[in-house]
Amino acid sequence: MNTKILIADDDATTRMLLRTTLEKLGYQVEIACDGGQAWSALQAPGAANLAILDWLMPGVTGPDICRKLRGRKNGPYVYVILLTAMDKLNDLIQGIEAGADDYITKPFNAQELKARLRAGWRILDLQHELLAAQTELEIRATHDGLTGLWNHGAIIERLVGELDRATREKTPVGVILFDLDHFKQVNDTYGHSVGDQVLRESAHRINAVLRPYDVVGRYGGEEFLTVAPGCNLRSAAEIAERVRKALSATPVVTPTAQLLITASAGVSEATFENLPEAGALIDAADRALYRAKELGRNRVECDGKIASLTARARSFGVTSLKTSEPTISNQIAK
Repeated sequence: MNTKILIADDDATTRMLLRTTLEKLGYQVEIACDGGQAWSALQAPGAANLAILDWLMPGVTGPDICRKLRGRKNGPYVYVILLTAMDKLNDLIQGIEAGADDYITKPFNAQELKARLRAGWRILDLQHELLAAQTELEIRATHDGLTGLWNHGAIIERLVGELDRATREKTPVGVILFDLDHFKQVNDTYGHSVGDQVLRESAHRINAVLRPYDVVGRYGGEEFLTVAPGCNLRSAAEIAERVRKALSATPVVTPTAQLLITASAGVSEATFENLPEAGALIDAADRALYRAKELGRNRVECDGKIASLTARARSFGVTSLKTSEPTISNQIAK
Protein backbone atom coordinates (compact mmCIF):
# COMPACT_ATOMS: atom_id res chain seq x y z
CA MET A 1 0.00 0.00 0.00
CA ASN A 2 1.36 3.43 -0.94
CA THR A 3 1.75 6.25 1.59
CA LYS A 4 0.56 8.96 -0.74
CA ILE A 5 -1.91 11.50 0.65
CA LEU A 6 -4.08 13.72 -1.51
CA ILE A 7 -4.65 17.28 -0.30
CA ALA A 8 -7.56 19.13 -1.89
CA ASP A 9 -8.15 22.73 -0.83
CA ASP A 10 -8.80 25.91 -2.80
CA ASP A 11 -6.83 28.00 -0.28
CA ALA A 12 -3.14 28.19 -1.20
CA THR A 13 -2.00 28.92 2.38
CA THR A 14 -3.83 25.89 3.78
CA ARG A 15 -2.39 23.69 1.03
CA MET A 16 1.14 24.90 1.80
CA LEU A 17 0.76 24.32 5.57
CA LEU A 18 -0.70 20.85 5.06
CA ARG A 19 1.97 19.90 2.54
CA THR A 20 4.81 21.03 4.81
CA THR A 21 3.37 19.18 7.79
CA LEU A 22 2.76 15.94 5.90
CA GLU A 23 6.14 15.89 4.19
CA LYS A 24 7.85 16.34 7.57
CA LEU A 25 5.92 13.25 8.70
CA GLY A 26 7.37 11.32 5.74
CA TYR A 27 4.32 11.21 3.45
CA GLN A 28 4.26 11.64 -0.30
CA VAL A 29 1.84 14.48 -1.04
CA GLU A 30 -0.36 15.09 -4.06
CA ILE A 31 -2.07 18.47 -4.46
CA ALA A 32 -5.47 19.39 -5.91
CA CYS A 33 -6.70 22.97 -6.03
CA ASP A 34 -10.42 22.19 -6.29
CA GLY A 35 -12.94 19.36 -6.10
CA GLY A 36 -12.78 18.55 -9.79
CA GLN A 37 -9.01 18.04 -9.71
CA ALA A 38 -9.37 15.96 -6.55
CA TRP A 39 -11.96 13.65 -8.09
CA SER A 40 -9.80 13.15 -11.20
CA ALA A 41 -6.74 12.40 -9.06
CA LEU A 42 -8.64 9.79 -7.02
CA GLN A 43 -9.66 7.91 -10.17
CA ALA A 44 -6.16 7.84 -11.67
CA PRO A 45 -3.94 4.70 -11.52
CA GLY A 46 -1.90 4.65 -8.31
CA ALA A 47 -4.24 7.10 -6.62
CA ALA A 48 -3.81 7.99 -2.96
CA ASN A 49 -5.49 5.74 -0.41
CA LEU A 50 -5.99 8.63 2.01
CA ALA A 51 -7.36 12.08 1.19
CA ILE A 52 -7.71 15.31 3.16
CA LEU A 53 -10.51 17.26 1.49
CA ASP A 54 -11.66 20.78 2.18
CA TRP A 55 -15.39 20.85 2.85
CA LEU A 56 -16.15 23.89 0.67
CA MET A 57 -14.46 23.93 -2.73
CA PRO A 58 -15.50 25.37 -6.10
CA GLY A 59 -17.44 22.98 -8.31
CA VAL A 60 -17.32 19.77 -6.26
CA THR A 61 -17.32 19.92 -2.47
CA GLY A 62 -15.62 17.54 -0.06
CA PRO A 63 -18.90 15.77 0.85
CA ASP A 64 -19.72 15.48 -2.88
CA ILE A 65 -16.45 13.62 -3.44
CA CYS A 66 -17.21 11.37 -0.48
CA ARG A 67 -20.56 10.42 -1.99
CA LYS A 68 -18.92 9.72 -5.35
CA LEU A 69 -16.28 7.53 -3.73
CA ARG A 70 -18.79 5.51 -1.73
CA GLY A 71 -21.03 5.17 -4.74
CA ARG A 72 -18.47 3.62 -7.07
CA LYS A 73 -18.39 -0.16 -7.35
CA ASN A 74 -14.76 -0.56 -8.31
CA GLY A 75 -11.51 0.82 -7.01
CA PRO A 76 -9.77 0.63 -3.63
CA TYR A 77 -11.20 2.16 -0.51
CA VAL A 78 -10.11 5.76 0.11
CA TYR A 79 -10.00 6.97 3.71
CA VAL A 80 -11.30 10.54 3.75
CA ILE A 81 -10.66 13.25 6.33
CA LEU A 82 -12.77 16.36 5.83
CA LEU A 83 -11.10 19.66 6.63
CA THR A 84 -13.70 22.19 7.72
CA ALA A 85 -14.24 25.46 9.53
CA MET A 86 -17.71 24.26 10.51
CA ASP A 87 -17.96 22.80 13.96
CA LYS A 88 -21.71 22.45 14.47
CA LEU A 89 -22.85 18.93 15.25
CA ASN A 90 -25.38 18.82 12.38
CA ASP A 91 -22.72 19.85 9.88
CA LEU A 92 -20.32 17.17 11.09
CA ILE A 93 -23.04 14.53 10.97
CA GLN A 94 -23.80 15.56 7.40
CA GLY A 95 -20.16 15.04 6.46
CA ILE A 96 -19.97 11.60 8.06
CA GLU A 97 -23.24 10.56 6.42
CA ALA A 98 -21.82 11.64 3.06
CA GLY A 99 -19.09 9.02 3.52
CA ALA A 100 -16.27 10.81 5.31
CA ASP A 101 -14.29 8.71 7.78
CA ASP A 102 -13.09 11.56 9.99
CA TYR A 103 -12.81 15.31 10.15
CA ILE A 104 -10.49 17.98 11.45
CA THR A 105 -11.33 21.65 11.97
CA LYS A 106 -9.51 24.71 10.71
CA PRO A 107 -7.04 25.94 11.74
CA PHE A 108 -5.68 22.42 12.19
CA ASN A 109 -3.32 21.29 14.93
CA ALA A 110 -0.32 19.33 13.64
CA GLN A 111 -0.35 16.81 16.49
CA GLU A 112 -4.08 16.22 16.12
CA LEU A 113 -3.66 15.73 12.37
CA LYS A 114 -0.82 13.25 12.98
CA ALA A 115 -3.02 11.23 15.36
CA ARG A 116 -5.97 11.17 12.97
CA LEU A 117 -3.73 10.11 10.09
CA ARG A 118 -2.35 7.30 12.21
CA ALA A 119 -5.89 6.10 12.90
CA GLY A 120 -6.68 6.26 9.19
CA TRP A 121 -3.68 4.17 8.21
CA ARG A 122 -4.62 1.57 10.84
CA ILE A 123 -8.03 1.24 9.20
CA LEU A 124 -6.50 0.99 5.73
CA ASP A 125 -3.95 -1.60 6.89
CA LEU A 126 -6.71 -3.68 8.43
CA GLN A 127 -8.77 -3.49 5.26
CA HIS A 128 -5.73 -4.49 3.19
CA GLU A 129 -5.20 -7.55 5.41
CA LEU A 130 -8.88 -8.50 5.17
CA LEU A 131 -8.87 -8.21 1.38
CA ALA A 132 -5.68 -10.29 1.18
CA ALA A 133 -7.26 -12.95 3.40
CA GLN A 134 -10.41 -12.92 1.27
CA THR A 135 -8.37 -13.31 -1.90
CA GLU A 136 -6.44 -16.21 -0.35
CA LEU A 137 -9.70 -17.93 0.63
CA GLU A 138 -11.08 -17.46 -2.88
CA ILE A 139 -7.92 -18.97 -4.37
CA ARG A 140 -8.08 -21.93 -2.01
CA ALA A 141 -11.74 -22.46 -2.87
CA THR A 142 -11.14 -22.52 -6.63
CA HIS A 143 -7.59 -23.81 -7.10
CA ASP A 144 -5.88 -27.14 -6.57
CA GLY A 145 -3.42 -26.88 -3.70
CA LEU A 146 -0.78 -29.09 -5.30
CA THR A 147 -0.63 -27.88 -8.90
CA GLY A 148 -2.08 -24.38 -8.62
CA LEU A 149 -4.53 -25.16 -11.44
CA TRP A 150 -8.29 -24.72 -11.22
CA ASN A 151 -9.79 -27.45 -9.05
CA HIS A 152 -12.50 -29.92 -10.09
CA GLY A 153 -15.47 -27.70 -9.28
CA ALA A 154 -13.94 -24.53 -10.68
CA ILE A 155 -12.90 -26.01 -14.03
CA ILE A 156 -16.40 -27.35 -14.55
CA GLU A 157 -17.78 -23.89 -13.77
CA ARG A 158 -15.41 -22.42 -16.35
CA LEU A 159 -16.64 -24.97 -18.89
CA VAL A 160 -20.26 -24.08 -18.17
CA GLY A 161 -19.39 -20.40 -18.62
CA GLU A 162 -17.70 -21.07 -21.96
CA LEU A 163 -20.69 -23.08 -23.15
CA ASP A 164 -22.97 -20.16 -22.26
CA ARG A 165 -20.73 -17.81 -24.22
CA ALA A 166 -20.60 -20.24 -27.14
CA THR A 167 -24.41 -20.17 -27.24
CA ARG A 168 -24.44 -16.38 -27.44
CA GLU A 169 -21.59 -16.05 -29.93
CA LYS A 170 -22.34 -19.22 -31.91
CA THR A 171 -18.80 -20.55 -31.60
CA PRO A 172 -17.49 -24.05 -30.82
CA VAL A 173 -15.85 -25.20 -27.59
CA GLY A 174 -13.27 -27.96 -27.40
CA VAL A 175 -12.77 -30.15 -24.35
CA ILE A 176 -9.66 -32.25 -23.72
CA LEU A 177 -9.24 -34.76 -20.92
CA PHE A 178 -5.63 -35.79 -20.24
CA ASP A 179 -4.53 -38.72 -18.11
CA LEU A 180 -0.90 -39.44 -17.21
CA ASP A 181 -0.04 -42.98 -18.30
CA HIS A 182 0.82 -45.55 -15.61
CA PHE A 183 0.94 -42.84 -12.95
CA LYS A 184 0.04 -45.25 -10.15
CA GLN A 185 3.35 -47.02 -10.71
CA VAL A 186 5.20 -43.78 -9.96
CA ASN A 187 3.59 -43.52 -6.55
CA ASP A 188 4.03 -47.23 -5.86
CA THR A 189 7.70 -47.30 -6.93
CA TYR A 190 9.05 -43.90 -5.89
CA GLY A 191 6.55 -42.65 -3.33
CA HIS A 192 3.89 -39.94 -3.28
CA SER A 193 6.36 -37.07 -2.94
CA VAL A 194 7.85 -37.95 -6.33
CA GLY A 195 4.34 -38.40 -7.68
CA ASP A 196 3.50 -34.90 -6.48
CA GLN A 197 6.53 -33.51 -8.31
CA VAL A 198 5.41 -35.25 -11.49
CA LEU A 199 1.93 -33.75 -11.15
CA ARG A 200 3.28 -30.24 -10.54
CA GLU A 201 5.66 -30.45 -13.49
CA SER A 202 2.93 -31.88 -15.72
CA ALA A 203 0.63 -28.98 -14.80
CA HIS A 204 3.42 -26.54 -15.64
CA ARG A 205 4.10 -28.14 -19.03
CA ILE A 206 0.42 -28.18 -19.95
CA ASN A 207 0.00 -24.52 -19.05
CA ALA A 208 3.13 -23.56 -20.98
CA VAL A 209 1.81 -24.71 -24.36
CA LEU A 210 -1.85 -23.73 -24.07
CA ARG A 211 -3.18 -20.53 -25.58
CA PRO A 212 -3.59 -17.60 -23.16
CA TYR A 213 -7.38 -17.96 -23.18
CA ASP A 214 -7.49 -21.75 -22.71
CA VAL A 215 -8.19 -22.93 -19.19
CA VAL A 216 -6.99 -26.10 -17.50
CA GLY A 217 -7.84 -27.69 -14.18
CA ARG A 218 -6.96 -30.75 -12.20
CA TYR A 219 -10.02 -32.87 -12.79
CA GLY A 220 -8.98 -35.57 -10.33
CA GLY A 221 -5.91 -37.61 -9.43
CA GLU A 222 -3.67 -37.56 -12.49
CA GLU A 223 -6.38 -36.26 -14.85
CA PHE A 224 -6.38 -32.74 -16.28
CA LEU A 225 -9.34 -31.11 -18.01
CA THR A 226 -8.71 -28.41 -20.61
CA VAL A 227 -11.37 -26.10 -22.04
CA ALA A 228 -10.47 -24.60 -25.43
CA PRO A 229 -12.83 -21.74 -26.41
CA GLY A 230 -13.47 -21.30 -30.12
CA CYS A 231 -12.00 -24.70 -30.99
CA ASN A 232 -13.69 -27.30 -33.13
CA LEU A 233 -12.67 -30.95 -32.83
CA ARG A 234 -9.73 -30.55 -35.19
CA SER A 235 -8.30 -27.50 -33.43
CA ALA A 236 -8.79 -29.00 -29.98
CA ALA A 237 -7.10 -32.20 -31.12
CA GLU A 238 -4.11 -30.23 -32.35
CA ILE A 239 -3.84 -28.55 -28.94
CA ALA A 240 -4.05 -31.97 -27.28
CA GLU A 241 -1.25 -33.28 -29.48
CA ARG A 242 0.91 -30.26 -28.65
CA VAL A 243 0.38 -30.92 -24.95
CA ARG A 244 1.10 -34.63 -25.34
CA LYS A 245 4.44 -33.84 -26.97
CA ALA A 246 5.31 -31.25 -24.32
CA LEU A 247 4.64 -33.72 -21.52
CA SER A 248 6.96 -36.36 -22.97
CA ALA A 249 9.63 -34.04 -24.38
CA THR A 250 12.09 -34.37 -21.49
CA PRO A 251 12.21 -36.43 -18.30
CA VAL A 252 10.86 -35.05 -15.05
CA VAL A 253 13.92 -34.73 -12.81
CA THR A 254 13.38 -35.67 -9.16
CA PRO A 255 15.90 -36.34 -6.35
CA THR A 256 15.46 -40.10 -6.76
CA ALA A 257 14.76 -40.62 -10.47
CA GLN A 258 14.40 -39.08 -13.90
CA LEU A 259 11.02 -40.11 -15.25
CA LEU A 260 9.88 -39.76 -18.83
CA ILE A 261 6.14 -39.26 -18.58
CA THR A 262 3.51 -39.72 -21.26
CA ALA A 263 -0.19 -38.94 -21.38
CA SER A 264 -3.27 -40.10 -23.21
CA ALA A 265 -5.95 -37.62 -24.25
CA GLY A 266 -9.60 -37.69 -25.23
CA VAL A 267 -11.13 -34.82 -27.20
CA SER A 268 -14.75 -33.73 -27.65
CA GLU A 269 -16.42 -30.64 -29.02
CA ALA A 270 -19.59 -28.61 -28.64
CA THR A 271 -20.93 -26.61 -31.56
CA PHE A 272 -23.76 -24.12 -31.50
CA GLU A 273 -25.76 -26.57 -33.64
CA ASN A 274 -25.10 -29.34 -31.09
CA LEU A 275 -24.45 -27.90 -27.63
CA PRO A 276 -24.49 -30.65 -24.98
CA GLU A 277 -24.41 -30.07 -21.24
CA ALA A 278 -21.00 -29.80 -19.61
CA GLY A 279 -21.31 -33.27 -18.09
CA ALA A 280 -22.12 -34.87 -21.44
CA LEU A 281 -19.20 -33.11 -23.09
CA ILE A 282 -16.80 -34.37 -20.40
CA ASP A 283 -18.24 -37.88 -20.69
CA ALA A 284 -17.60 -37.79 -24.44
CA ALA A 285 -13.98 -36.76 -23.87
CA ASP A 286 -13.67 -39.50 -21.26
CA ARG A 287 -14.87 -42.13 -23.74
CA ALA A 288 -12.26 -40.95 -26.22
CA LEU A 289 -9.63 -41.04 -23.48
CA TYR A 290 -10.60 -44.62 -22.62
CA ARG A 291 -10.17 -45.55 -26.27
CA ALA A 292 -6.72 -43.94 -26.31
CA LYS A 293 -5.78 -46.10 -23.33
CA GLU A 294 -7.08 -49.23 -25.03
CA LEU A 295 -5.12 -48.46 -28.21
CA GLY A 296 -1.81 -48.33 -26.40
CA ARG A 297 -1.66 -45.01 -24.51
CA ASN A 298 0.49 -41.97 -25.31
CA ARG A 299 -1.92 -40.83 -28.00
CA VAL A 300 -4.85 -38.51 -28.77
CA GLU A 301 -8.29 -39.83 -29.68
CA CYS A 302 -11.46 -37.95 -30.64
CA ASP A 303 -15.00 -38.64 -29.60
CA GLY A 304 -18.05 -39.56 -31.57
CA LYS A 305 -18.66 -40.50 -35.15
CA ILE A 306 -15.64 -38.53 -36.29
CA ALA A 307 -12.74 -40.86 -36.97
CA SER A 308 -9.95 -40.97 -34.45
CA LEU A 309 -7.20 -38.41 -34.78
CA THR A 310 -4.78 -41.21 -35.51
CA ALA A 311 -6.71 -42.12 -38.65
CA ARG A 312 -7.06 -38.48 -39.74
CA ALA A 313 -3.58 -37.29 -38.84
CA ARG A 314 -2.65 -36.36 -42.39
CA SER A 315 -5.77 -34.28 -43.02
CA PHE A 316 -5.35 -32.59 -39.64
CA GLY A 317 -1.76 -31.71 -40.42
CA VAL A 318 -0.51 -33.72 -37.44
CA THR A 319 2.33 -36.09 -38.21
CA SER A 320 2.97 -37.81 -34.91
CA LEU A 321 0.18 -39.07 -32.71
CA LYS A 322 1.62 -42.28 -31.40
CA THR A 323 5.31 -42.60 -30.71
CA SER A 324 7.76 -45.14 -29.48
CA GLU A 325 8.86 -42.90 -26.62
CA PRO A 326 9.33 -44.92 -23.40
CA THR A 327 6.50 -44.58 -20.97
CA ILE A 328 6.69 -44.43 -17.21
CA SER A 329 6.08 -48.15 -17.02
CA ASN A 330 8.97 -48.81 -19.43
CA GLN A 331 11.26 -46.66 -17.29
CA ILE A 332 10.30 -48.57 -14.18
CA ALA A 333 10.66 -51.93 -15.87
CA LYS A 334 14.21 -51.08 -16.83
